[in-house]
Order: sequence, then C-alpha cells, then structure tokens
Amino acid sequence: MTPLTRRRLGDAGLYLGIAAIILFCVAPFYWMVVSSLKDPKAIFDNSLVPRAPTLMNYEAVFGAQNTFVFALRNSLIIAGTVTVVALVFGVFAAYAIARLDFRGKNVVLGLFLATSMFPGVAILTPLFQLFANLGWIDTYQAMIIPDISFSLPLGVWILTSFFRAMPWELEQAARVDGCTRGQAFRQVILPLAVPGVFTTAILVFISAWNEFMIANSMSVTPASQPVTVAIAQFSGISQYETPYGTQLAAGVIVTVPLIVLVLIFQRRIISGLTAGGVK
Repeated sequence: MTPLTRRRLGDAGLYLGIAAIILFCVAPFYWMVVSSLKDPKAIFDNSLVPRAPTLMNYEAVFGAQNTFVFALRNSLIIAGTVTVVALVFGVFAAYAIARLDFRGKNVVLGLFLATSMFPGVAILTPLFQLFANLGWIDTYQAMIIPDISFSLPLGVWILTSFFRAMPWELEQAARVDGCTRGQAFRQVILPLAVPGVFTTAILVFISAWNEFMIANSMSVTPASQPVTVAIAQFSGISQYETPYGTQLAAGVIVTVPLIVLVLIFQRRIISGLTAGGVK
C-alpha cells in the first residue's frame, strides 16, 4: 500500500468518524422536530419525514391559558439572574485566584471544582426543608440560589484559566502608568477577558435554563415553574394519556434559541474555552 493510499484511507476514516459524531448529535433533535410535526396518532409510525405535517402540537403548547409563556418568562428570569450573579462573583474570585498570591489558593480552586461534582440529589431534601422554613417554596430564589451554587464553580474554573493565560506585563504597565490595581483590572484586564466571560455566561445560562431536579421540587404553581417543569407536567386529553407530541413541540421551542445562540457566538465560545491551552 502506497503512502498516498494510506493517507486517503486515513482521511476517509476521519471524515466517516466526523460524520458519525454529527449524526449521533443531530439525530435526536431531528427526530424531535419530525415527531412534533406529526399528528399524535402518527408519532409512533417511525417515518423519517411526516406524511401530513401539522402544527397542532405547537398550537396545543400555547393554548393552555398561556402557561407555557409564563414558564418561558420564569426560565428567563431564573437563568438570567443566575448568569449575572455567577459572573459577578466568578470574575472577582477567578481574578483573585489567578493573579494574587495567598496561601491555599490551589486548595480553594480544588474546592470549587469538588463542589461542582457534588450530586445535587444529595442536598435536595435539606434544601427543601430549609426553604420551607423560610417560606421560599414556589419562589424564584428557591431555584436561583441552588443554581448559583452549582454554576459558580464552573465559572470560576473557566475564568481562572483565562486570567492565568493573560500576560502579567499588561497589568504591570497599567500600574506603572498610575493605575491602581482596581483601575488596571477594570480598564485593561476585564476588556481583554471578554471572550472568557462570554463563554462562561453562555455555559452558565444553558446550565440554569436546563435545570429540572431542583426546580421540580421547589416550584408548585405556574407562577414560578420554569419550562423544564412545565413540559413535564403537560397533560393529555385524559389522565391516562401522555401528550408526546405537545412535549416534543415544547422541547423544540425551548431548544432552538439555545442552538441559535451557540451558533451565532461559537467563535467567542471556542476562543474562551481554548484560552490558556497554549502559553
């Protein structure tokens, strides 16, 4: 076998592998879109293309007294608040860990990472009891605070790597020009950290948007239920029917904005994730 043939076979194997990964990632979403366009009686016919496309499932999503619209509003409030708070605290914590010299900072960073690995189900019962005593059940804060506790370590970890990759000379030059440490951070470091901050914001927002377990336990009425809980509680014509078509249509509505967001800002996300990989 000639070197040219081996190279062509290697390229063919690479392309086949990429195609298999794309198919593996796209197939579930494609099936969800196709099934959402089918009549409820035709969902299980296993056809790759709907024979008689219909929007009745999407009409059913928005038809129940606008509860789904309220759920979208709740998810936006919860995920937006979690993202803003996690970024504010995460930026300062990551900068301190990356730039300042103090004892045990590697231990602190390790504790942040360990916190993100802690199973949420283990603290669900004590959290519910605590929030019940505070009268917080069925309120936004009962979902925002736990989401921050899981999103903040992720943000600190990503931003710390980003700050460490920045050359110290930039901050030192600003200090020489008369800036205080705070001014150097605001005017020099923070503008350069935009790709990392943006990447962290996207990842934290998606994590908070998709959270279900804590929201399902803390929200009781549509006044505070996010979309993940609202979709799970969709009811069919009778109590023995599962509205698969309506749930799939709602899943498409919830997923599409996230996909569009990632596709639009994919360059910033990639640059933020790879920052610090090569020094």
